[in-house]
Amino acid sequence: MNNIDEFRQYAHELVDWMANYLENIESYPVKSQVQPGDIYSSLPDNAPVQGEPFDQIFSDFKQLIIPGITHWQSPNFFAYFPANSSLPSVLGEMLTATLGAQCMLWETSPAAAELEEKCMEWIKEMLALPAHFIGHLQDTASTATLCAILTAREKQTDFKINQRGFKSNHYRVYCSTQTHSSIEKATKIAGIGRENVVQIEVDEDLRLKPEALIDAIEKDIEEGKQPTCVVATLGTTGTTAIDPLRPIANICKKYTIWLHVDAALAGTALILPEFRWMNDGLEEADSFVFNPHKWMLTNFDCTAYYVKDKDTLLRTFSILPEYLKTQQQGLVNDYRDWGIPLGRRFRALKLWFVIRSFGIEGIQNIIRNHITIAQKLSVEIAAHPNFEVLTPTVLNLICFRYIHKKMLTPKTINAFNQKVLEKVNASGKAYMTHTKINGRFAIRLVVGQANTTEQHARNAWKLVEHFAMECL
Repeated sequence: MNNIDEFRQYAHELVDWMANYLENIESYPVKSQVQPGDIYSSLPDNAPVQGEPFDQIFSDFKQLIIPGITHWQSPNFFAYFPANSSLPSVLGEMLTATLGAQCMLWETSPAAAELEEKCMEWIKEMLALPAHFIGHLQDTASTATLCAILTAREKQTDFKINQRGFKSNHYRVYCSTQTHSSIEKATKIAGIGRENVVQIEVDEDLRLKPEALIDAIEKDIEEGKQPTCVVATLGTTGTTAIDPLRPIANICKKYTIWLHVDAALAGTALILPEFRWMNDGLEEADSFVFNPHKWMLTNFDCTAYYVKDKDTLLRTFSILPEYLKTQQQGLVNDYRDWGIPLGRRFRALKLWFVIRSFGIEGIQNIIRNHITIAQKLSVEIAAHPNFEVLTPTVLNLICFRYIHKKMLTPKTINAFNQKVLEKVNASGKAYMTHTKINGRFAIRLVVGQANTTEQHARNAWKLVEHFAMECL
């Protein structure tokens, strides 16, 4: 398709399909029902030699691709953590794709750089983050965490590893046993190694224990190792446990260790004044990350990463070949110096659309409603004689399981709950995932999709209850 009139025709057709899809999304099974290999085997073995008409391509999209899609924007999606979206965000993405800008430098699109800078200032104020934080957008929290660990490594070594590589490796990274797997992956990529990730014991609410962190740090120092970075989590992936930030920050300050705060999901809740207790001590952190693409109505991917010391970040990542030099060097933010990739998408546009369309109060209302739904439902589940809630419902996640006097062993209970979850997901009426809490299989129900209502969440809970009765 090279004709602008054809493009206009099909663009209108696609927008109509998009609107119909979003309007009728509940008619699709939430979790894709295809089997492994179904989509692959339905596609031709070879690429077409001649171009094909767009009518046929779009028809194949509907017939072949859609059955293999899990519908993350369904209000019946309760799995993992949300990747919620909104209509303004979709429109922003459409314009981003149309512009096709590669926003590595200020010069390559001044509006992209300056809008990003302004949006990060807005968000800093919206979430009551420390005034000295300076932020930019990345693709995911995994990338931001890698940036934090690389920057911590370079600060610890006075930037010598960037220059000379490793001569020895005694660097240690600390996190709780509940911290996201991206920490281990980042240490592998950074050359620190998984064996140098020290997982710290947690308390009964699965929060990192500060006293155990001190013990681990002092033991490493005695053995000649170098404490380099501590990762505190606000809202762990398994259970949304909130690590005690203030005492962790005090420990990092005492031992001069980089403190990175991972608030991938829960950071959005800081827009609510009643949840700002979570960031007590954040002013002492060296870096902070959260994902607007998880719970702030912004299409994936869009991660907000803040640092206390911009110069250390730039010294870690900046490199200046001749072909990237510009007249504005040093006068503007060239965000390609702020992270790993050279190329950068215009992510700020969709974020700007979202913030302006909903306003602070509109976003607050949606987040507050999600939390209220989850907490009310958690109370109802806990009151059921054959169900138990396994962790505190702090935010929008409920971890629960079915128990019955007929189930005599932990293994039996786990297998039963796994079977119930599989039946829920196979029904296509809702989609949930699981975690294990001290060996106990827990069903996770996360309320976070943009259009999820209390009735959607209640229906999902009733579905679990129904299949539990059926499986007895």
